Amino acid sequence: MVGEEKACVIDTMNGYNDLYKAVREITDKPLIVVNTHGHPDHIFGNVYFDHAYMHPADLPLARSFEQEPEFLEHCRELGLHMPPFSETHEGDVFDLGGRHLEVYELPGHTPGGIVLLLREERILFTGDSVNHHLWMQLEGCSPMAAFVRSLDRIMFLEHEADRILHGHARGFDDISLLRCLRDGAEDLASGHTGQDLPYHYFGGEVRQHPFDCLPGKAYQQQDHVICYDPATVNG
Repeated sequence: MVGEEKACVIDTMNGYNDLYKAVREITDKPLIVVNTHGHPDHIFGNVYFDHAYMHPADLPLARSFEQEPEFLEHCRELGLHMPPFSETHEGDVFDLGGRHLEVYELPGHTPGGIVLLLREERILFTGDSVNHHLWMQLEGCSPMAAFVRSLDRIMFLEHEADRILHGHARGFDDISLLRCLRDGAEDLASGHTGQDLPYHYFGGEVRQHPFDCLPGKAYQQQDHVICYDPATVNG
């Protein structure tokens, strides 16, 4: 995101490619890096930058991944290291000059998840917290009922943005994805799991709960699920 005075990089991927070099092909303005949460596929590319912002509730998560032997070896091979984090909290605004990114907290996928509202263009950047294939089965994810409460607290944003750009997107989704995910999470928290199917991932087998999106709206994909561990879905 490039403003008149600064540019902002929202998440930095997994560190395999020099994102700084790619950004510098777009702009030479001073850079701000903001991580939406502490998972490695969103922070490991920080090694190409000098500094990053993240919510402090995700710092322990980020630090744990930083100690993974494979990542440490990758850093040694490149002669790089993770830069320091500064804290960002709800209410912070990153002023890029003519464009402003407002920070809102959305714990759920991780304890310190945040979303960023680009008010001038009515875009909501959601990291992994709002998407079509939400992982809520990982260690550190909120119980589903708590996630619904977190979503309810920021639902006013559906009137402040028109589009969502999430952390694994190739394009925009209609803002109604926020409401549809919220309703799907409430349905799951209420125990309506009779039609749920198995879901296999690198950690084993859990369950996936489908939710519906609105007809006639622009979405990147037509399948929408929340993945969860039945043993911990509500704590």
